[in-house]
Amino acid sequence: MPHPLGDRPSKIIAVHLNFPSRARERGRVPARPSYFLKPPSSLAGTGDPLRRPAGCELLAFEGEIALVVGRTARRVAPADAWDRVGWVTAANDAALHDLRHADRGSNLRSKGSDGFTPIGPRLLPAREVDPAGLRLRTWVNGELVQDDTSDTLLFPFADLIADLSRTVTLEPGDVILTGTPAGASVVAPGDTVEVEVSCGERSTGRLTSPVVEDPEPLAGWGAMPEVTEADRADAWGPAYVAPPVLAPETLKALRDVSTATLSSLLRKRGLQHMTIDGVHPAGCTPGGTPGGTAGGTAGGTAGGTAGGAQVKLVGIAHTLRYLPLREDLFERYGGGMNAQKRAVEELRPGQVLVMDARRDASAGTIGDILALRARHLGAAGIVTDGGLRDSAAVAGLGLPVFHAGAHPAVLGRRHVPWDTGLPVGCGGALVQPGDVLVGDADGVVVLPPELADGLAADAVEQEAQERFIAERVAAGEPIDGLYPLGPRWRAAYETWRRDQR
Repeated sequence: MPHPLGDRPSKIIAVHLNFPSRARERGRVPARPSYFLKPPSSLAGTGDPLRRPAGCELLAFEGEIALVVGRTARRVAPADAWDRVGWVTAANDAALHDLRHADRGSNLRSKGSDGFTPIGPRLLPAREVDPAGLRLRTWVNGELVQDDTSDTLLFPFADLIADLSRTVTLEPGDVILTGTPAGASVVAPGDTVEVEVSCGERSTGRLTSPVVEDPEPLAGWGAMPEVTEADRADAWGPAYVAPPVLAPETLKALRDVSTATLSSLLRKRGLQHMTIDGVHPAGCTPGGTPGGTAGGTAGGTAGGTAGGAQVKLVGIAHTLRYLPLREDLFERYGGGMNAQKRAVEELRPGQVLVMDARRDASAGTIGDILALRARHLGAAGIVTDGGLRDSAAVAGLGLPVFHAGAHPAVLGRRHVPWDTGLPVGCGGALVQPGDVLVGDADGVVVLPPELADGLAADAVEQEAQERFIAERVAAGEPIDGLYPLGPRWRAAYETWRRDQR
């Protein structure tokens, strides 16, 4: 839908920080306003989509009050500045944080994309509203996420007009975006952002922006998307929760020890239901026999050996839940950028996508394209207690994938992708986001993150003892007093252990 201005303005000027609530989120209060420019080609209207380029993850919204200049302003005093404003409306100062590194400060590529300044849908005459009595609200998928008023601004509207007009001529139709309050965050394809500005009974109406995935990736010249954990924290704001990180020594130990050892140690701690039952690595038969190509490395966090001899999975759980198929709900929940696709796009390096398919392997829960995307994002692996499509292709990706059985059918035969980031039941085990998963030819075990360091250290020690015992048994020693290691063998073991280091 066309934006309500008619002709394009000569310029769009945006304020960096202006609401105290946003300044508190950012941890700084500016002494004076600062600005950046957005191109007029970024304007859009209500209903126009916000497009996130393929391969990007951090598309953020910022609900704002927009001022539209009605009369030329050049060197006007604050007392006269409001008279130069013709209208007030709602705006969304959208940003693609994946490109902030390219033009940090100017924000050209991160905030200047086509369609990244939707405004409207209606203009409120400035003479008919109180500039200190405006209310700004933003909703995402119907949930109120921003709610603030213009009487709290660090720099009132008239001060902005006067400040800018000292050196910049503001022309009729120019747009000034006056800052966003607390609550701005990241949205994904399938979300809908709505922004409204009101004053008493008067309202701009809701400016609606559906978020969609642009099927075209960015062309491969110029700056490309880059995202760090600092970028994620900045884009998500207070809603951001950094994924748990395993200590390097713990990660190395968990790569080296077996799930059998970890399972026995969990049992000693009273945790007897920590195995994900009924799953096996892609490329192996359910009994663990190599049956294809598997292994490789993924994101530097998981390893394997070609030919399926060993597939080792170590990573942090990110969860996805499927519910039983209901045909009347599948189009709503299963179409477009559904929970399955969102869960894949949300993956961060070192995470494992854990899928709860209710142990129903009679339809695929993931296939080669999404598994390839997970590998590209640096995922440590995938675990599903449902079916796997394109199993031969997935086995060749070099990404550890554990599943309950191969199946050619798409998920819509049995499953509706429902939600992500919640505790799930996978293969009879309760898995929470942030749990540590370790998988090998014997299966997959779940480690509570607060126990991971201790379990890893104990597993290394237990397996060292078992190697010593195996050597003695191979040399003909009887197992009585040797297995498990008894006092009679303790000194010999300690000497052997020192020699191994």
